[in-house]
Amino acid sequence: MYADLVFLGGRVVTVDAEFSVASALAVTGGVISAVGGRDDVAPLVGPGTRVVDLRGATLLPGINDSHLHGCAFGMATPPLSLDLGHPAVSSLTDVAEAVREAVGRVPGGQWITGHGWDTGYLDECVSDPSRLPSRRDLDAVSPDHPVVLYSFSGHATWVNSKALELIGVDRDTVAPPGGAIVVDEAGEPTGLLHEGAQALVQNALPPLSRQERTDAIRSNLATLARLGVTSYTEPGLGPGGDGIMRGALGAETLDVYRRLLADGELTARLGVLLLPTGMASTAEEFARTLTALGKPGDADPRRLAILGVKIFADGIVPNKTSWMHEPYIGGGCGSLCVGGETDTERIAEIDAMIRHAHAAGHQLGVHVTGDRACDTVADAFAAAMAEHPRPDARHYVIHGDFLTAHSMKVLAAHGFGVNMNPTIKWTVADMEEEFVGAERAAYAWPYRDAIDAGVRVASGSDAPVTSPDWRQGVATMMLRESKAAGRVSGPEQCIGLAEAIRTYTIDAAWQDFADDWKGSLEPGKVADLCVLDGDLLTADPHDIPEMPVVLTVVDGQVVHDTLRD
Repeated sequence: MYADLVFLGGRVVTVDAEFSVASALAVTGGVISAVGGRDDVAPLVGPGTRVVDLRGATLLPGINDSHLHGCAFGMATPPLSLDLGHPAVSSLTDVAEAVREAVGRVPGGQWITGHGWDTGYLDECVSDPSRLPSRRDLDAVSPDHPVVLYSFSGHATWVNSKALELIGVDRDTVAPPGGAIVVDEAGEPTGLLHEGAQALVQNALPPLSRQERTDAIRSNLATLARLGVTSYTEPGLGPGGDGIMRGALGAETLDVYRRLLADGELTARLGVLLLPTGMASTAEEFARTLTALGKPGDADPRRLAILGVKIFADGIVPNKTSWMHEPYIGGGCGSLCVGGETDTERIAEIDAMIRHAHAAGHQLGVHVTGDRACDTVADAFAAAMAEHPRPDARHYVIHGDFLTAHSMKVLAAHGFGVNMNPTIKWTVADMEEEFVGAERAAYAWPYRDAIDAGVRVASGSDAPVTSPDWRQGVATMMLRESKAAGRVSGPEQCIGLAEAIRTYTIDAAWQDFADDWKGSLEPGKVADLCVLDGDLLTADPHDIPEMPVVLTVVDGQVVHDTLRD
């Protein structure tokens, strides 16, 4: 049988156990049929074979972004939302100007949405850390249109006075459990809503229509194809996401994905964690909702698979809601974000959630960032495994910003993993120093220590928190340089190129229970491929983010191609 695709004259980075490098590869019927040199693939070239001369380019396994909110990413990018990230805006004044321009384009009274603002890149906030975004920054340019602007992290929302009026938030409003309504010295809401309080505005927004969800996912898929991303994990779709970004993480989004798969439009492989409940839920509520969800079947588990369940354990460092062993600068240690009035009660709640999901046979991905929260979750994983032994459960902590030596030891001992975010490290490295000090900020996302401890490490962008650009992720893992200042943050946590690539390929496939059929370029595995112009193996890490992706293949089908331009 002749091959459909043959690649010659390049650097074929197999990511096999030895990280061997070949020069040629053949694809037949969506499967890798040969890897080696020119002589190994020449017999497979027939009259219908497309032969690609790589001319020294690098052929990699398709990139697997193991933590990416696809529908939310599509909704957070133009033209569906204002781009308020750096470098699109550099100040509060720039944000106000973007809103002013949007007011001139939309009918009166229509909601204006934006995404990506980050106080670490807004001039007024950088020069005065006590200066935070406020409704007053927006009221002058949008007195009649309600405005809702999501932070880059997704853990804070900034609204104007009209939005506060419509959602009924005033000085007497009590924040939902696990949330905060920021107020000024006079006790009036400033327009900032943190964590669970964001649901107040989400519940007032019209939910996304099916067409909006479809358009958002199509936009996301087009971006991923251009970046060489062939697989990704939607980390949380279900009832718990109905109040997040107009329901972008809600159960209906999963139905849209299924329709796109049926119509042949799902141009990347998708893994899904179910999200039964959001923040501040109780173990009883979680168990009841998870039982009601059941275990949905998959028509094509290699294209769309329900992998497990997501739980929120704590928040994020910039909001001081990560649960830490030592206080933040200025005081406070954060807390777990589940139900309960005391730390003891909240630990019992998170333990019960993990125990229930584990006993029910689900893989668990738990959002956890603070060091004390990481220890709590790792110990809860181990306790659940001791009570209900399960081979190869592959639970993992999501983010693991301040993963401790204790957590790493527990995770490694039980075959559990961690899903880290190098592009978030790149984005927040400088800013985090004002919350946790230079030493702890440098340690955040301890790749070197985790790999050395034997923990399986996968990497994800957490888009729309950051762009799903794995090239920047690889550079950051190797260099640990920050986006804002270019300073090295925790050089002792740098890892090598091969290790970095593994986190986006074979180890991400391991997280998906799929490392036996994807994640490396070996005969018999699916033909998910990414071609990067230039020699990645000898490139200066600083140049990697600018190396163009020129070809993307999913299941043997070309979904992005500039080689023919």
